[in-house]
Amino acid sequence: MDDFIAARSQMALSLGFHIIFSCIGMVMPFFMAVSHYKWLKTNDEVYKNLTKAWSKGVAIFFATGAVSGTMLSFELGLLWPKFMEHAGPIFGMPFSLEGTAFFIEAIALGFFLYGWNKLNKWFHWFTGMVVGVSGLASGILVVAANAWMNSPAGFDFVNGKYLNIDPIQAMFNKAWFSQALHMCLAAFTATGFAVAGVHALMILRNQNKEFHLKAFKIAAIFACIGALLQPLSGDISAKDVAKRQPAKLAAMEALYKTEKPAPLLIGGIVNEKNKTVKGAIKI
Repeated sequence: MDDFIAARSQMALSLGFHIIFSCIGMVMPFFMAVSHYKWLKTNDEVYKNLTKAWSKGVAIFFATGAVSGTMLSFELGLLWPKFMEHAGPIFGMPFSLEGTAFFIEAIALGFFLYGWNKLNKWFHWFTGMVVGVSGLASGILVVAANAWMNSPAGFDFVNGKYLNIDPIQAMFNKAWFSQALHMCLAAFTATGFAVAGVHALMILRNQNKEFHLKAFKIAAIFACIGALLQPLSGDISAKDVAKRQPAKLAAMEALYKTEKPAPLLIGGIVNEKNKTVKGAIKI
């Protein structure tokens, strides 16, 4: 394995690990906030216990996501130094803002975890909402940096140098909205069904049914709404890729020959030698 493939493999593994915890960190605070709100409105102790249980999970996943995210920031500089040398000044703003959102999230989480019976009950709930909003903002800002790689903007390339840098235009590039929307909905859908699945298992095992049923309902509602909206965001994102990066769409669909109309494939096994896809459902 050469250095290039090794670097890409390490980056893929690190990103694959980090995105699990970042998605949970983006979404679970909203589950926690809904449960907390229901306790404040109904005074049902089950919702209070659920909020405290979920807050412990949020804290653990936040810490894990922070560590794995820090590792990724080091990898960007160590594995791709030339890229960061040129691109860093252009899309550095969303990374900086993401760091700001991260620290706001950390401070708010501290207030929430240690604010029971110490803070005004509605201010305490508000700090939980801040955890969710800042976590979601962190994800959107990081996606903005990734979107810039797919749709570079905000600079002029003159004689091998990047001039007239506009960080606002770079951050809000043409790919930003479709990618951010798709990522956020994916996070809500995946996390919602995962959390609902855990509580559904506990219900089947007859373990504290009332507690797990309330938890299941909250998570499932978020997941179902996300699942309904996700195909729409996926369609927007795919059309954007088809418009700006047709070669990438062809690679995504394993389309080796130019065709019109070209089918979209579901499943199948790619044969790189013969440049065919066997067993795929064509649409």
